[in-house]
Amino acid sequence: MEGRFRLLGAIGLDERGEAAYRALVALGAAGVADLAHRLGLPEPETERTLRRLEAQGLAARSSYRQGRWVAAPPGVALGALLTQQRHELEQAELAAALLAREYRAEAAEPEVHDLVEVVTGGSAVAHRFLQLQLGAAEEVCALVTGRPAVVAGAENDAEERAAVRGVAYRVVVEREVTELPGGVAELGAALGRGEQVRVVDRVPTKLVVADRSMAMVPLTGRGAEPAALVVHASGLLESLMGLFEAVWREAVPLRLGGGGEPAEAGGSGPDATDLQVLSLLLAGMTDASVAKQLDLGLRTVQRRVKGLMELAGVTTRLQLGWQAYERGWVTR
Repeated sequence: MEGRFRLLGAIGLDERGEAAYRALVALGAAGVADLAHRLGLPEPETERTLRRLEAQGLAARSSYRQGRWVAAPPGVALGALLTQQRHELEQAELAAALLAREYRAEAAEPEVHDLVEVVTGGSAVAHRFLQLQLGAAEEVCALVTGRPAVVAGAENDAEERAAVRGVAYRVVVEREVTELPGGVAELGAALGRGEQVRVVDRVPTKLVVADRSMAMVPLTGRGAEPAALVVHASGLLESLMGLFEAVWREAVPLRLGGGGEPAEAGGSGPDATDLQVLSLLLAGMTDASVAKQLDLGLRTVQRRVKGLMELAGVTTRLQLGWQAYERGWVTR
């Protein structure tokens, strides 16, 4: 229910307000007591919610029956709120563009100390990390380690919101990430959002670069509070981007899923599960780790690998890897 109630949050309705408005739309008209019962709220809170809806032009007291409330027509009432929100957003975008122009003018030749920021504290680091991703317009590049990070909770949400805006993601994860509980499921979700994901044995550091204009790397120290370095456009940023590209070139593309269709014409190719097994093996995972991550039996994984070798006409796993690339089962 929570996801449903928040559909109108963008125009300023909280969960109770949206629930009350939806109920009025469904009922046509309702008294405070009936609506409170339907929403599971005390009557005083329901009445306050209705008054807030009235102030927003979404509800009104019935002129025919005293004590009854009716919903304003959604097409008119919500349309007006959306128009207002669009206008406010346009004004905010204009203000942001003007401020960016002023910033560029002032920072044409920035001082050395303005090229980096040090952010300290778990909350501040998580907030800056979220800002970095949500501010990206074209591409986010990331190196992901298997060590826990204070920003882990916000990361998926930020990626989903950026993906909706068409921001491209290139992500390199170290092998340890694929072996964490739920690791493959999270990577599968990332691939489902259209992200490109590759795997290496180890990445040199956790790193995020947005639009090649700003980067964030952790500052680690035993016993110290979380901290990160935010790097603006500079030679240092170019070096960090070069580091990412070098790791990206050496990483193995990860492929999960595949829609259940065979990879070769005639239905003789590997199915979706075969491709998952193959991709994880090429990423360096053991048979046992693959079985655990895909919730398969170890013998099932080994049987599928044997079937892939027979299908490819090879006798070793090394040959299987080569044939997998040649036949297009996995991306080179």
